[in-house]
Amino acid sequence: MTQPISTATPTPQIGMPPLELQPAPLLDSLTYWKSGIKELKSFRGHSQEIWSVAFSADGLTLASGGNDRLVRMWDIETGRLLRSLRGHTANVRDVQYSPDGQILASASEDRTIRLWNPQTGESLRLLFTRYDHAVTSISFSPDGLMLARCGQNKDIKIWEVTTGTELMSLLGKDQYDHNWSVCSAFSPDGLHLVAGSDIGKIKLYEVLPSGEEKISMEGHWRDEADDEETENRGFYVDEHGGFQRPMEYWIGALTFTPDGSTMISGSRDCTIKFWDMPNLEERRTLKGHSEWVRNLLVTKDGTVLISASDDGTVKMWDIQNGRQFRTIKSHKGPVRGIALSADGKYLATAGNDRVITLWEGGE
Repeated sequence: MTQPISTATPTPQIGMPPLELQPAPLLDSLTYWKSGIKELKSFRGHSQEIWSVAFSADGLTLASGGNDRLVRMWDIETGRLLRSLRGHTANVRDVQYSPDGQILASASEDRTIRLWNPQTGESLRLLFTRYDHAVTSISFSPDGLMLARCGQNKDIKIWEVTTGTELMSLLGKDQYDHNWSVCSAFSPDGLHLVAGSDIGKIKLYEVLPSGEEKISMEGHWRDEADDEETENRGFYVDEHGGFQRPMEYWIGALTFTPDGSTMISGSRDCTIKFWDMPNLEERRTLKGHSEWVRNLLVTKDGTVLISASDDGTVKMWDIQNGRQFRTIKSHKGPVRGIALSADGKYLATAGNDRVITLWEGGE
């Protein structure tokens, strides 16, 4: 009698090395995005400006958040709106998936962070503290166990994701520094966290065990004699009590190269700066945007930097030589949200025109 052919993975025998699944090779991002780019589709549904977009780990879903107070989830293949997550009572400023894709986090000017089950849309947990103000930025640690928040506070709160326990509050050593910590990023090894302020200064903290400030530096901030407002907090009101504006050097985004050797910052001064780790020594300044640099991301192979700006463009840069090689200008108005799929082949961009656009590279 003929035996059926088994399709099961063979069980390793005693004395044999364990079977290992080979990871997919990294995309050559520089070649891929230099060789071409095309617009695949647009996602429309937000009724107001969009602040943030994020790809799920499996690349099948895109999440977005904006001024309509909703977190929306989209099917990448069809462009269909899957669900709208309701709960926030003010602008949603940031959405992020945990590294394993099991949690979607959203941050809002309503002072809260909400954790969602991305498969069901169920609200899992609400993170906030009594004396918090608007939350403008969140970041997961590389292992997905911690979540940091920044916003209109001088401190940075870090929570344990699984329990919602507040682990620590990071504060700089200068007790007289009351400027806001508006954005942050974990180093790829998870040992450090870098934070940028509303006046352009940058601080590096050890996360565990101490939570101690290790470096405080000028960053993008410049001490100019005729710029008295830089000594005040992030927003100031003019003498007529009307209008508000952010400070000139406000940090818009922070990120790291995958190997952790370089930290990259973007600012309202329109520049992008490269900093050598671990001492945060300035190495290079990139100029090309004409307005506030709002978002930065680096491809997994560490070859391409992508930046988004209030000037309405998304730019791509060769990290090795600092040269800009591509500009995308399809949005009407500022571009705030950018995200790359896990395989690096798709780019999502979103902005004040309420549109999310999906792009593909290659020839």
